[in-house]
Amino acid sequence: MTIRCVSAHALSLPYDLGGPKPIFAGKERMMELLLIRVETSDGLVGWGESFGFAIWPSTIEALERLVAPLVLGQDEAQITKIHEELTRKLHPLGRAGPVTYAISGLDIALWDIAGQRLEQSLAGMLGGAQRNKVKAYASLIRYNHPDLVAKQAARAVAQGFQAIKIHEITWDAIAATRAAIGPDVLLMVDANCPWNEPEALAMCDRLQALQLHWLEEPLWPPEDHAGLARIQQRGRIPTAAGENALGYLDFKSLLDSGAVSYAQPSVTKIGGITEFLKVADLILASSAQLAPHTPYMGPGLIATAHILASLRQEIMLEYTFCDMPLNPLGELVLTHDGYLNVSSSPGLGMTINDSLVQQLKIT
Repeated sequence: MTIRCVSAHALSLPYDLGGPKPIFAGKERMMELLLIRVETSDGLVGWGESFGFAIWPSTIEALERLVAPLVLGQDEAQITKIHEELTRKLHPLGRAGPVTYAISGLDIALWDIAGQRLEQSLAGMLGGAQRNKVKAYASLIRYNHPDLVAKQAARAVAQGFQAIKIHEITWDAIAATRAAIGPDVLLMVDANCPWNEPEALAMCDRLQALQLHWLEEPLWPPEDHAGLARIQQRGRIPTAAGENALGYLDFKSLLDSGAVSYAQPSVTKIGGITEFLKVADLILASSAQLAPHTPYMGPGLIATAHILASLRQEIMLEYTFCDMPLNPLGELVLTHDGYLNVSSSPGLGMTINDSLVQQLKIT
């Protein structure tokens, strides 16, 4: 069969943080979900997800003007061939960013279709599910307020999460979170590349007492692998990074330099399931641990959960912690006592609520 149609659907999901919403580019941050729909000539439909945050208009342009025209009429079962051709033909436009995000969403949708065709779940296609649910950690949006982040972290623990990640960069907010969740809950800090090397090392000295599970992206720029390695060695806190890596070879450099204890490929940013699997094999063969980046609430989250369910080692899934009452994927993206259930239905096992897609679509 062949690919008949590729389309993008940008949604804005209502959400409640229990406090003020963060400001980005002068506006309140939206909770965007960029769904990619692929339909075959015989009527099978697969859904993928491209990284949506703020960049989604450019990703839609890349999908509609570049990616879709190159794949229409191709055999949707040739996922590796399609991925290789797209990445080679489009590499002059950048090895990261909207083009790669668009390829990521397409690739996830093609894997969804492949599973439906084979009547196997994604985990089944990857060797079989080792478990029917994966442990999640609560990933909180930045509050910039010690009391608010502490309150929400404690609420996440009360809901069954045994590990919390915050995006705060001040000592007061990080210390308040540790006090709120106690010493036995894992605490991670994603700093989002705010510091130079001396600043990062100074912060590590202060954070020693808080027993962080990892410190994520403490250094600007993120591609300074040698500097990140020095921070891990001298700061004596395990580091994490990888959501901004360019692909397999960039991850190899990251790992070879000893820069991280936790490596974080992002299925909606790196090129989809096809590239993610290659990178995951590289990480699993190294001394670092796999810790996927998944701060999204659509097929990318589900795909990552399937991959983790297929591994013998139990690896935590990043889960955006806030109240989101409407999502076209419904129960499939909701955690229960800190775990996300993994469907055994074919492909990603998703039923998309089309009426909600239309209701939440950004016009």
